[in-house]
Amino acid sequence: MTQQAAALQTYNNELVKCIEDLCSKREELNRQIKQEEEEKERLEHDIRVLSEKLSRVNESLGQRLAALTTFDRTIAETKAAYTKILESSQSLLSVLKQETENLSKTTEPRRKEH
Repeated sequence: MTQQAAALQTYNNELVKCIEDLCSKREELNRQIKQEEEEKERLEHDIRVLSEKLSRVNESLGQRLAALTTFDRTIAETKAAYTKILESSQSLLSVLKQETENLSKTTEPRRKEH
């Protein structure tokens, strides 16, 4: 019986050690789970913050692109109007020179013919 008691004691010691090892592993796993849950919460918070920033940047970008389109349209319209002014000025100058020439011809004294 002493041999059986010794074997039983050995089994009992090993069983207790296995249970303690399992408990230790469980505690380590639980610590890792808590750590990952905290990281997950931080990441979700960061995602919310970044999503809000992205939304604001997209809104601002949309407004700036619309303003850019307005600038481009205004510049194009102004250049077209300026080109028309230049063309009209050139035409006016040409007409004025022609009229000046005609007026000069009519107001010059005539040469006497022999």
